Amino acid sequence: MRGHLPRLIGLAGPVYGELLSGVVASVIGTFWVAGLGGTAVAAVTLAGTVENLLLGLVLVVSSGTTVRLSHALGADDPAAAGRTARAAWRLGAVGTLLLAVPGFLLREHLAGVFLDGAAAALAADYFAVAFPAFGLFFGQRIADELFKGAGDTRTPMRMALLANALLLLLDPLLILGPGPLPALGVTGAALALTLSRAAALAVTLLLRRRRRTPAPPGGTGRTMRGIVAAGAPFGLDFTARMGVGTAQLGLVAAFGVPAVAGYGVGYRVLLIVTMAFYAVRQAAVIESARLAGGGDTAALRTLGRDTARLAAALGAGAAVLCAALAVPVTALFTDDPAVAGEAVGFLRMAGLYLLPYALVVALGGVYQASGAGRPLVVAVLLGLGLQLGAGAALSGPLGVDGLWAGMAVGAVAQLALMRLLVGRRPAGPVGAVGAAVGPAAQAERTPEMAD
Repeated sequence: MRGHLPRLIGLAGPVYGELLSGVVASVIGTFWVAGLGGTAVAAVTLAGTVENLLLGLVLVVSSGTTVRLSHALGADDPAAAGRTARAAWRLGAVGTLLLAVPGFLLREHLAGVFLDGAAAALAADYFAVAFPAFGLFFGQRIADELFKGAGDTRTPMRMALLANALLLLLDPLLILGPGPLPALGVTGAALALTLSRAAALAVTLLLRRRRRTPAPPGGTGRTMRGIVAAGAPFGLDFTARMGVGTAQLGLVAAFGVPAVAGYGVGYRVLLIVTMAFYAVRQAAVIESARLAGGGDTAALRTLGRDTARLAAALGAGAAVLCAALAVPVTALFTDDPAVAGEAVGFLRMAGLYLLPYALVVALGGVYQASGAGRPLVVAVLLGLGLQLGAGAALSGPLGVDGLWAGMAVGAVAQLALMRLLVGRRPAGPVGAVGAAVGPAAQAERTPEMAD
């Protein structure tokens, strides 16, 4: 292997391990909650959905931190790196107050909007623990990105493994209460998640103290605005995909319960493979911002090519695996013939979707971190809109398979629009970073306060 591939793989591997451990812990946690009945599952599902929605806002800060820190280190500017870390923590504190306090105070109303009766009461109980502890989630994301921005993706992976191992231990103890322990049910699930996150964050902060970069006084406000501007495209991208995913589920529901259940099974399988695409995306973000900070335009171009090659290989491999293993993998999740048939059909059709989707996700990291975030978001939004329109149109003559074909149409459209609007190569490092972080951040780059 030559070029950037060894570096990309070295960064992406631990990120994939981090993401995969979270999915595994979530699936096992759902298993324990399922023993409490459907109302408990509904309550925890709602809580997870709300956290995913809030993640879009958290990503603005965490992703912007990665871009700004990698750029500062690439420019060999430790003062800017120190200011970025300080600004990120302040944004995390502000974001936590703005999200956690209203969420806690309005928890019963929030639960009642989506659920009723016992399920709504259980969701409110979960929120009573989860919202006050939201700062742990936000803080861990910031700390992880400070490591990643410095090129260390192994420490966040280890912290994720620690947190998820603790969660696997605490879930049955606090949810079911074996022996003398009280059975706390849904509240126990929230406490288990809180305690596991608290322990991981405590260890992370101890490790961060050893690597802390002193920050000169001043410039924090401008750096905070720079982080938000750099991270906004990432948050918009995530939120748009979440919204389209919800709309897609509504289209699938028109074909009945087996179609929804089969889609759910297939989607969980796809999570395992598509997380590899997002791992490459994070690696590309780190490298792209670092190279942009160093002003290495030629290396940025080769990084884009190497990222595309790696993403294409992963996308093609994932498509082949999904087609070849659809039947045995589906059998691990369900023995209902109707549900299994829908899941197998979805996974086989996913082969048309995975290759272009891998390229969109991975190359998006290069483009966003090197300054082309705005046109990229436009391309994604247009492509996602076309996905829903194509799925709805094709579902008439093709049935539920038309929805899966619509996903492929949307991914191809996003890739084509991305190439059209962004261009064949990432933007140059100076203008790109200026576009990514905005005029306020560019103003920081003065002799007295370089950032």
